[in-house]
Amino acid sequence: MTSTSPVPSVPAGAVAARGSVAAQLLRSLRPRQWTKNLFVFAGLIFGDKLTDLHSAGIALAAFGVFCLLSSTVYLINDVRDREADRLHPVKSRRPIASGALPVGVANVAAVVIAAMALAGALAISRDFFFIAALYLILLGAYSFSLKHVVILDVLTLASGFVLRAAGGAIAVQVEFSHWLLLLMMLGALFLALSKRRAELVSLAANAGAHRRALDEYSPYLLDQMISVVTSSALLAYAFYTTDQETVAKFGTDRLLWTIPFPLYGIFRYLYLVHQREGGGDPSEMLVTDGPLLVCGTLWVAAIIAMLYFPQ
Repeated sequence: MTSTSPVPSVPAGAVAARGSVAAQLLRSLRPRQWTKNLFVFAGLIFGDKLTDLHSAGIALAAFGVFCLLSSTVYLINDVRDREADRLHPVKSRRPIASGALPVGVANVAAVVIAAMALAGALAISRDFFFIAALYLILLGAYSFSLKHVVILDVLTLASGFVLRAAGGAIAVQVEFSHWLLLLMMLGALFLALSKRRAELVSLAANAGAHRRALDEYSPYLLDQMISVVTSSALLAYAFYTTDQETVAKFGTDRLLWTIPFPLYGIFRYLYLVHQREGGGDPSEMLVTDGPLLVCGTLWVAAIIAMLYFPQ
């Protein structure tokens, strides 16, 4: 009599994600998320060095360092969260959560990539190395514990964007306006809070199982926080564009004319979060939503035109 033994079930995400280890490692590095590191170029643009080829090269190298650093953090985060990610409708398809990328390979890759990033940072300058190391420590702490602490979780994410901008300014050796740093902190908080809201709404009753801090939030609380951050960010941008130091530095007060761009961008983003249930992946939404992409491109083009071609 022939007996048939049960065949172990394989998660659908694991089947879909199978492939070479190198391909799965590349997916885990999340190159599509590297758009977040464009904050590094803020110092180059607002430091009046965009046309300096040497500074542009250094800024590009700094961008590369932060891409490696952020990928290291993604690997650490995915290894730490692999069990919780298996409960998520989308994150369960990630290579580590699905089993397509072995945990050991991910850990070794994280160490190697972090070493490459820090070596590159030191080659740029000691001060930039300090910022890079601080970023890695802070976001590493986020992956291990801070992501589970209400309010500190979003503040840590926002601080990562500020460190990117500060690092880019330090790399090209320019002073960075305090108003601009505050603006970037508030803008990053806006994205982080919107992401939390999207997670809370999409996961519903299972939100706490995926991330403990989500149990401490509610859509109403997050909407109140987003409202405060949104108005503060717009005021910070207005103050920066009209600040006497900004006007004296660039020889123009016309940056105030660019306010409609962030105003539209924020309203469009809120529309996508509330009406289209978006916001779960800010970096993807910013580059896939047509109106947002056009708005961002025109905003950057207007700033460059006013700063570098004032006539």
